[in-house]
Amino acid sequence: MGTDDTTQLRVGRLTKAHGLKGALKLELFTDTPETRFVPGAEFTLQVPETSAWHGRTLTLTELRWYNGQPVGFFDDVPDRTAAESLVKAILWVDQDLDELPDEDDAWYHHQLVGLRVERDGVQVGTVARVDHLPAQDLLAVDTPTGEVLVPFVSALVPSVDIEAGVVVVTPPAGLFEELADASSDDEDTSARTTDEG
Repeated sequence: MGTDDTTQLRVGRLTKAHGLKGALKLELFTDTPETRFVPGAEFTLQVPETSAWHGRTLTLTELRWYNGQPVGFFDDVPDRTAAESLVKAILWVDQDLDELPDEDDAWYHHQLVGLRVERDGVQVGTVARVDHLPAQDLLAVDTPTGEVLVPFVSALVPSVDIEAGVVVVTPPAGLFEELADASSDDEDTSARTTDEG
């Protein structure tokens, strides 16, 4: 990870090989690819430990757009075989801590871990980590009854207040109760709260 003054920011994922010359299609996790994906940009790779790319970095030589899809060309990726060995790799960059995200609804991983998670004004747990999945991110919440995974989408996580140290969640009925109810399936669970809004 970065130095004391920097953190790692996830900016993209390599999704599939493109053509025969080592190019890779990209899924971008940034609203500013024109500043993140410039020739010479260096990325730290998140790959399995068994990958030949583990512990290495990747340097961009060119970013092109094909049919609206970003495609990257990188140093040391000369052909399709090399490109295919990088599929599913996640790209990270060092980010200065004093530079805030450009997006209104973007937070760095380190800003979320440890925050109180509240539902209807009551603390239900704390953020343990953020899981990055292809479709969406998940907040892993430590609760007294175990870990609960909450999709990090605005419908379920409408408010994040870094300064107050609070993440507000509006999960569907049962998301935080299911762990406690698992040992008492015979109880009446027909009562459900209703969400207004």
